[in-house]
Amino acid sequence: MYERVAKVISLIRPAVQADGGDIELIGVTDDRTVQIRLHGACVGCPSSSVTLQTGIERNLRQHIPEIKGVVAVD
Repeated sequence: MYERVAKVISLIRPAVQADGGDIELIGVTDDRTVQIRLHGACVGCPSSSVTLQTGIERNLRQHIPEIKGVVAVD
């Protein structure tokens, strides 16, 4: 599953980078929660939680329905 998630993250990454940020895939837990770390302009951005939930999680779940959720880790 990690490889499938990494592939989708690579599709999302250019849009995040265009806004001065970046996404790092940390892992996928046994309960199918994706762990990511936000970098650059995303760190401390008030919109990062919206980006995380509506952008990243929605895209991942669209491509990989088994994903239960996405969380940002420090």
